[in-house]
Amino acid sequence: MERMLKIHHAIQAGGYPNATRLAEQLEVSTKSIHRDIEFMRDRLDLPVEYNPAKYGYHYSEEVSAFPTFQVTEGEMVALLVAEKALQQYRGTTFEKPLLSAFQKIEEALPDTISLNLSEWDESISFRTSAIPQLDLDIFDQLAKAVSRKKQLELQYRKPGQKQGEARVVDPYHLANINGEWFLFAHCHLRKDLRTFAPARILSIKETGQSFQRPKRFSIEDRLQGSFGVHAGKENFKVIIRFSPQVADYIREKTWHPTQVIKSLPNDGIELAITLSSLVEIHRWVLGWGEHAEVIEPKNLRDRLRKSAEDILSTYDKELH
Repeated sequence: MERMLKIHHAIQAGGYPNATRLAEQLEVSTKSIHRDIEFMRDRLDLPVEYNPAKYGYHYSEEVSAFPTFQVTEGEMVALLVAEKALQQYRGTTFEKPLLSAFQKIEEALPDTISLNLSEWDESISFRTSAIPQLDLDIFDQLAKAVSRKKQLELQYRKPGQKQGEARVVDPYHLANINGEWFLFAHCHLRKDLRTFAPARILSIKETGQSFQRPKRFSIEDRLQGSFGVHAGKENFKVIIRFSPQVADYIREKTWHPTQVIKSLPNDGIELAITLSSLVEIHRWVLGWGEHAEVIEPKNLRDRLRKSAEDILSTYDKELH
C-alpha cells in the first residue's frame, strides 16, 4: 500500500511515469509495478490508464485522494487490542517493525472512524507472569538466520550445565509457545530435528553455508501431540480428574486440540487428551496439587506419586 501510494503521487504530479522509471525509483521490478497498477485499477477503482503518446500512466478522471482502508468499528477495536498485545514483544527484534506497521495502518485509516477511546489505556491490558530473558543480539541473529536460511554455529548450554557445547544447526523455525521462545533446528551433531531455548545460547555465528528447509517440515505436525513444546514418538491416552474447586478453570480453556471433558457426579470433571510425550503434562498436573488426580497412564501416575513423595521429603527436612 505504501508503494502504491507513491505511484499515486507520481501519477498525480502529471509527469506520466512509466513502469521502468517507477521500478527504478521504488527499487522493485517492473512486474511489481504492473501488479500494483493492476491492483489500483481493479481493486481500488482508480482510473489509471496508459498514454502511448506520453509513454506513461495518467488518471483519466480527477482523483481527489488515494482511497483509504475501509475499517469497521469492530475491526478498529481488534487492531487496538492487538497493539496492546505488542507489549509481549517489547525489546525483541519484532518491536520496531510491528510498531512501524501499526503507524502505517493508522496513517491510512479514514478520518470518519471515531471511538470513545479516551480511557483505552485503563480499559485493556496484557500481562504475563514470567517474562523470558533474551539476549536481543542473539535473538536478532536467530530471526534473520531463520528467514534467510543461513546455517549457524552455536555454543549451547543444556539445562543444569554451566559449560556450552558446540552445535552446528540449520534453523527451521522460531516459535513463541506459551510465552516462551523456542528454535526448531536440524542439529548436525545429533543428525535430527532438535528444540533449542534461545536463552541458553551462549554465542552464535553464521558458518557461511545456506540450507534448504525440507518440504516435509511442519511446525503444526511437529507439535501436534505435544502439551507445549516437547514432542515424542509414542501415543499416550491421558485421563485426569479434577476436584469441583478447580473444575470451572479447566472447563474455561482449551488445553489441547484432542481434549474431551466429562462432568462427574461430584461436580468435578474428567479431562482426557492424547499426547506423544508426558514431560510437560507431568509438571502441569503437579501445579494443580491435590485438586488433580491422574487416572491413566499408569507410568504417569507412578511418576507423580514419586514426585509427591520427594516433595514431602523436602518439607520434612529441618531448616538450618
